[in-house]
Order: sequence, then C-alpha cells, then structure tokens
Amino acid sequence: MLFSFTLMTGTLISISSSTWFMAWIGLEMNLLSLTPLMKTHKNKYSAEATIKYFITQAMASATLIFSIILFLGLKNNLFELATMTAPLISLPLLMKMGCAPFHFWLPEVVSGISWNLNMLILTWQKIAPMIMMFYTIYSPLLLSMFIIISSAIGSIGGLNQTCMRKLLVYSSINHIGWMLSCLMNSLSTWLIYFIIYSLINMNIILLLKNNKIYFFWQMNKISFNKSIKFLFMMNFLSLGGLPPFLGFFIKWMVINEMVINNFIVLTLMMILFTLIALFFYTRITFSTLTLSMMENMKIFYSKTNFMMSLISFISLSSLILSLSMNSLI
Repeated sequence: MLFSFTLMTGTLISISSSTWFMAWIGLEMNLLSLTPLMKTHKNKYSAEATIKYFITQAMASATLIFSIILFLGLKNNLFELATMTAPLISLPLLMKMGCAPFHFWLPEVVSGISWNLNMLILTWQKIAPMIMMFYTIYSPLLLSMFIIISSAIGSIGGLNQTCMRKLLVYSSINHIGWMLSCLMNSLSTWLIYFIIYSLINMNIILLLKNNKIYFFWQMNKISFNKSIKFLFMMNFLSLGGLPPFLGFFIKWMVINEMVINNFIVLTLMMILFTLIALFFYTRITFSTLTLSMMENMKIFYSKTNFMMSLISFISLSSLILSLSMNSLI
C-alpha cells in the first residue's frame, strides 16, 4: 500500500509541478516506488525484469536532469532553447514511456512480471511522461518521425508474437504513436484517448488474468464460457479500432484533428500501420472463436463475473450511446 501510494503521488507531483526539477523528482518517486512492487518470490523472472526496468529508467532520468540543467543555463537564448534543449528533454521522456525506437526494454520487462503490473506499466506509467512531452513540442517534424516509427514497430513487431504480454506491449507501442499525435493537437484529446485506451486494456488484461492465460496456445481455456469468449473478442477488435466499437471513436477523433491541422500524410501512414495491427488482433479473436474444443450451449452463462461483464458492456456500447445522445441533442 505504501509503495502504491507513493507511485501515484510521484505521477501527480510530475503533472502538477510548476518547475522541471520538481517534475523530475516526481518521476524519480514513481520509479523508486514501482521497483519494489515488481520483485516477487512467486516469479523467478521478476528480478531480471526489475533490474532491466531500473537501469533503463535511471539512464533516462539522468539524461532528463542533464537536459533540465542545460535548459536552465540557456533560458536567456530562446532560439537555442527551442532547437537544442527541447529535443534533449523529449528523448528521455520517450524512453520512459517506451516509445519506439527506445522500446527495447519494454517487451523484456513486461514478459517477466504479473498481469497487474503489466496493466500499471501500460497505462498509469505513461501519464507523467506524456503530459511532460506536451510542454516540449517545439518541432512537429521530429515528433512525426517518432510517431511513424512507433506505429510501424508496434504493428509489425506484434505479428510474430505468441506471448500475450509481449503482444499487448507492441499494441501499446502502436497506441503511443496515436497518443503522441493527440499531443500535437490538444491535451484534452489525449486525455479522452488515454482513458478509453486504459479501459479497453483493463478489460483484456482482467480476462487474461482471471483465466491464467499467458501464451497464444492457452486461448482454448476460455472456450468453455461463450459469454466471456464473446466479450474477449469484442474488446480485442475495439482495441484495434474497428467500428462500431469505442476504440474506433478515439481513432476517428484523432484522424479528424490531424486532417484539420494538415497532417494528412502522417495520418495515412498511421492508418495503414493500424491495419497491420488489426490483422494480429483478428488472428487472436478467430482462434478464440473457432479453434475450440468441447463446447456446450448449456454453459453459456456459467461463472461469468458481473463486474467484468459490466465494464466490457460499457466500453463496447459507449460509442452507440454517445452517437444516439448526440443525435437527440
């Protein structure tokens, strides 16, 4: 409880601080709180994952504090400030959130920890670096390069994965590209995208955790409960951005803003790479639906968690509810 509290406090300090130094202190609190939570005696790979996470995050933190000191030294020269220190501050923040090409640590760390910590790293840990990134966007061209690389690696890297944790990581890297494109336009768009992405991700991770699924070949574990299987499939398609699910709404919203701001080529590339990501989402859902063993219609509603079903229903039907309310208004 203590480490969970300081982890959340560190993120809140980072996003609400008025100085870069205080933001850095918040990130350090966040890092030092997560490291003890990652180490557990139940999993033999957790020690390796913890060391890898700590080394990469410490390296990013050292680069960030160096950039902040440089930033304070050049604050009288605005041209040098914009051209030199803004990219220097952006790079460690991109490494902290796991953006490609600084994503090398993320699949290795995530494959050695529990589903609960997976959810934490893929959602909560992105908040502070993302919001700090919003204050350092001086060059949309530089950020566009990272958006394209993240979209490409996130979609292509997930094609040959059999580990479900790594597959969700590459999906997250793809979504980082979309979130960074939100930051180029407005922070409120990013907030909507992040909340919806976290909700869908939480649904999928809860389903995988409750059924103790870690690899692709274990998917037949949920073939005995058709309602859970149906919710699982729909959430994966929603994460891929397929209409009429809620995952499509956030991508639609980003595409609209990007086209208004004349980022047409960038938007087109992001859409094309998302189609590749949608292929491996569809492959998972097809195997879950069709490659099943003994099935029985009598156990359609057996052992279904009400809370999980409710969250899934909200995340899947919200787009239809939003559109119907909008038409009424």
